[in-house]
Amino acid sequence: MRTMLLVDMDAFFASVEQRRNPALRGRPIGVIGSDHRTVITTASYEARRYGVKTGMNIYEAKRLCPGLVLVIGDNDRYIHTSEALKDLYLRYTPEVEIYSVDEAFLDITGSCHLFGGPLEVGRRIKEEVKGLFGINATVGIGPNRVVAKLAAELSKPDGLRWIKAEEVEGVLADLPTEMLWGVGRRVSERLRAIGITRCGELGRAPAGLLRARFGIVGERLKALGQGREPEARDRCGEGVRSIGHSTTFPRDLCSPAEMEGWILRLSEMVGSRARRHGLGGRTVSVVVRYRSFETFSRRKGMGQATNDTHRIFHTAMDILNSAGLKEPVRLLGVVISGIEPVSGQVPIFEEQRRRAALLEAVDGVNRRHGPFTLTWAPCLKRLRKGVIAPAWRPSGVRRSL
Repeated sequence: MRTMLLVDMDAFFASVEQRRNPALRGRPIGVIGSDHRTVITTASYEARRYGVKTGMNIYEAKRLCPGLVLVIGDNDRYIHTSEALKDLYLRYTPEVEIYSVDEAFLDITGSCHLFGGPLEVGRRIKEEVKGLFGINATVGIGPNRVVAKLAAELSKPDGLRWIKAEEVEGVLADLPTEMLWGVGRRVSERLRAIGITRCGELGRAPAGLLRARFGIVGERLKALGQGREPEARDRCGEGVRSIGHSTTFPRDLCSPAEMEGWILRLSEMVGSRARRHGLGGRTVSVVVRYRSFETFSRRKGMGQATNDTHRIFHTAMDILNSAGLKEPVRLLGVVISGIEPVSGQVPIFEEQRRRAALLEAVDGVNRRHGPFTLTWAPCLKRLRKGVIAPAWRPSGVRRSL
């Protein structure tokens, strides 16, 4: 029986800052990207008690919590801690997947007996994280990643829970569908419209009903409702509308030349997600938000569907260079659409084969060791600017649910 363990840091950025500065311990703090920006990246649990949430602007956050202390985040510190945590996990199993900057899945199927069983592994990891880094971790354990993630969510903060295979059905029976990993509010609302509000109901729903309502994604939803892990690398593009990423700059930028490294980084994030699912896009769109919050998008076709980072990048730069920017830019986004499965046929030309092999190698390293372990040189200076998102690694592609 497979045993998966999820280690999820509690309020990671905020906890790291509180450990660094003892004066912040026990106080409500909000981590922000820079003193030029107004969005909360992570709130400590002391601040969350007042209703402060990730993504909230600081004015609303301070209205809810007048004593909120704002702290400018430090990517170097968070990434260094994340890398050190990975070294800790490797003491328990070589099968470690860095899912995001503050989350990692450990396959302990073949090693947990060496440490006294799954719960003992979880207990030891929590104890070592607290002792070495001064922060709390929640550990969820289950027969797959979906159940391990659920176990962690149900026991936060500073929790430890093991949901065994024979317990999954009972645990899911009365849980709201939005508790499932990958089922958000919008999907839950559509499920509610056909009379499904609980995970147990979702798992028992006829596959035909779910397919009629959600297309190919209906089968994935049914699997989640049964506590099963859907196929992670679904190569079918049905139901997928777009794959995109955006970023808010630490400071407003004025020219496409200043934005080039950011566009390359976003193109790599989009390309790697598309490659992971065997998908490509025929059209590239660039989303621009000015300092005044006026937002617009422009798009350009590429002819053949692709997920090649640099084809996406060059098309996006063509769009940006021709956009005629009229004021400083605070946010950029890169999106591919016209999604379809990309053929697995080996390219004819040597240069194309080498290019495909390079992208595959980069993706393999980054899946194993965390996003941007390997990256393109122009991205390097940008990776440490601002504050990386807590969900450092995307879990999939955006689907038309």
